[in-house]
Parts: sequence; C-alpha cells; structure tokens
Amino acid sequence: MFGPVSEACQGTLGPVARRSSDPTVVLVGRPNVGKSTLFNRITGKRRSIVAPVAGTTRDALEASAEWAGRTFNVVDTGGLFGATTDPLHELVVAHGLKAIEAADVLVFIVDAQEGLVPADREIAQRVRGRNRPIVLAVNKTDDKRAARRAIEFHELGFDPAFEITAEHGTGVFELLDAVAQRLPAGASTVESRDAETAVAIVGRPNVGKSSLVNRLLREERVMVNELPGTTRDAVDVPLLWHKRRFRIVDTAGIRKPGRVARSGPVEVVSVVLAKRAIERADVAVLVVDAADGAGDQEGAIAGLAADAGCGIVIAVNKWDLVRGRGQEWVEAFDDSLRFQLKFLDFAPLVHLSALTGERTPKLLEMVDKVAAARRHRVPTGELNRFLERVTARHPPVSPGRREVRILYGAQTGVEPPSFVLFTNVATELHFSYERFIVNQLRESFGFEGVPIRLNVRRRTRTTRKS
Repeated sequence: MFGPVSEACQGTLGPVARRSSDPTVVLVGRPNVGKSTLFNRITGKRRSIVAPVAGTTRDALEASAEWAGRTFNVVDTGGLFGATTDPLHELVVAHGLKAIEAADVLVFIVDAQEGLVPADREIAQRVRGRNRPIVLAVNKTDDKRAARRAIEFHELGFDPAFEITAEHGTGVFELLDAVAQRLPAGASTVESRDAETAVAIVGRPNVGKSSLVNRLLREERVMVNELPGTTRDAVDVPLLWHKRRFRIVDTAGIRKPGRVARSGPVEVVSVVLAKRAIERADVAVLVVDAADGAGDQEGAIAGLAADAGCGIVIAVNKWDLVRGRGQEWVEAFDDSLRFQLKFLDFAPLVHLSALTGERTPKLLEMVDKVAAARRHRVPTGELNRFLERVTARHPPVSPGRREVRILYGAQTGVEPPSFVLFTNVATELHFSYERFIVNQLRESFGFEGVPIRLNVRRRTRTTRKS
C-alpha cells in the first residue's frame, strides 16, 4: 500500500537542525529487528549501519527529524538483550538503558518474521515501568506468514501497535503520526537551521577518539574500550560551548585499505561513514597517539580532510603519558610530527589528554578559531593591495620562465577560502611560487588551519566591434 517515504507527504522526513529543546524519540528492541533501518528511514539518511549481524549497532546514534510540523531527536540504540556474540554487549545494553531514561517517547520494535520471543518480553518489562509513552512497531510484516504472526505481539499489551516494513516504508507514516501525537506539549516546530560547526574526530583505531569526545561532552556519551573497532557508526552529538554550537562527530578508526577489506563488511561501511563525516565537517580534528607519533596512515587521513576542504587541527592525545620528558623531547617530537605531516604545516597543534582533560578547552578554542578562518572573506581592494606588495618584493615565477605578472585577484568562495589570480599570459605559476602566495595569504589574513584553493587564469581581453 505504501512505498518509500516521500517528502511530498504530509510531513517531511529528513535531517534538520538539532536543538537541545527538541524532544527525544528512542528506538529500542533486541538485536537485528530493524531498528537501524527504521532510524535511517525516519531521519532520511543512511547514518546507521545496517547489516545482518546481530550487534552491529553499538553506540546510541542520534539525528534530527521532522514530522507533521514538529521536530524531534531520534535515537537508535544497540540491541538490548537477545542473542549476540558482541564482546561489548554489556556496554551496549548500558548505553541503551541510559538512552531510554532520557526518552520522551519510546518506539519498541519487534520482528514479525521471528515472532514473539523471550527477549521481547524482557524488554517489554524493562520499558513498561518507565512512565513514557510507548508505541509498538511490528516490523518485517511484508509477507503473509509474518503478517499472521504479528497478532502474537498484542500479548505484550502495548497500544497503539503498528505493522510496518521499515525497509520499504510501509506503515511508517501511521507510526510517525502516533509518535507526533505523543510528543510532550510545547515540542518545537520546524525553524531555520541554527549556525553550528561540524567537527569530525578522526584518526587510527585506539588513539582515544571516543575518550576525547566524552571529555568534550563531559559525559560518557560514546563507548570506550581497548578493543579496536569499538566505534562503528559515525556518532554525532551537539555541544554548546561559550554560546558556540558544535556538532561533534566521533568516527570509526580508519585503517589501511587492505586491512579494512579483510576485516569484513561492517568495518568497510564504518570507514565509508567516517569518510563521509570528514566530507561534511567544517573542521577535522586529527587525533595522534603521543606514544606512537604520526605515521603514513595519519598522513592519509589528513589528506582526506585537506582534499575535502576541512579546517584541520592536530590533537596529540595521551600527553599525560609523556609529560615530564623535557623540552628537548617535546621539540623533537613536534619536529618529527611536522616532518611526517609536512603538507599540514598550516594546521595548529594541541597537546592534550582526554583522560585527565588537560588542554581540552584549548582544543575547542582552536577549533572555533579555525572554523571562523574557514568562513573569512577578504575584501577585493585589500586583497589586491596585498598582491601588489607581495609581487613587488617577490615577482612571479612560471615553469617556462616566461615573464608573468599578476594583474589582480579576487576571492571566489569560502569554506574553504578560494582565490583566483588573473595574469597577463596563459601560463601556470611555479608550484613553489603558488605555495609562497598561499603562505602569505594565510599569514596576512589569519587563515590558520585552513586549506586554501588557488586558481590562476589569464585575463581575457574583450575586443570592440567597429
């Protein structure tokens, strides 16, 4: 009867700006009943990893959605109870129960193909006493046998109950109508997007990305464990700091492509989501382990961020483990790090400890500064006076040693800052001279931590008709 969810319907499904005042709708259920599929369907994006492996989702993922003129946060929890081989299942359950406590409305999802099982009864008992509105979603009712078994779930005593197929969108509209009706009075309505800075926390596995996110948020929001690959989805959480709005995105650790391919489809998708988070970010925080320093993989990850036009801050984590080694050691460490990441000479460096909180406020200050620099626009007159001064002291050089002059320039964009320089002849500038101009732009106009795009063109001449 229903096809995929469409924006042409009475409500609009999709991402909107998250506000702390928005009510929260939490999806709960045992592993592999379709919570992540429904989460992606409601939020309008493939944010949660969907795989036929019980326990794929670990952290509680959060995104914003709108239905019938009301906005709300949707939280996808890991599977509670039920069969799973995930070694971190106890942590998954703890985070899921914490999300339930913060819910305004609970959507309890069950699997019609498997029918009512003891784990469903256990979850029902857990959520019934929470004094929250509960909507039952009987998922996977797209075949006759499953549809006949859906009646079994009425035994749980939840009203209303809806038969849905999250994969195809069948019944999801009616489910959302019921959810919207149960949102608390005064739930916020759709507003224009608030200004916020998207910050992707990136790096290799086990360098402390999730610990850093929890420290910035001042709560145990994402799971931390010494097991590599603990974080799978890209988990994003809003943060208000000194009247600045940030969206902190904890990403999965990015390993070398060969290792990722051998590890299986879940990590492959995790890395894809991490790369998408980088592409959407305003600033990428590259986390480096102070004990290990930077290697080729850090360079590869930083290259992804630079290519995406992100602002970049290098965060050297676990500084508490090396503190006290003396100034000479610190200088040698920084020199080695800069050499390994030599194409990131513009990125500021912050030594910090996610464990103790040392200098983590400094990281937010630097992220805010880099985000502002990424949005900065230089007036055309000021830019051309700058070019006149710079080229007078250091005339342009081209690969063919032709006499070239920069006639004028203009800034053509921001995020990242982009400039075009018009010359008298059709030639490229020598790469070293382009780098010189970029460095001078950064130093003169405060583009710290920001990649700069530079395009060189010959000025076109217009001919008059007689």
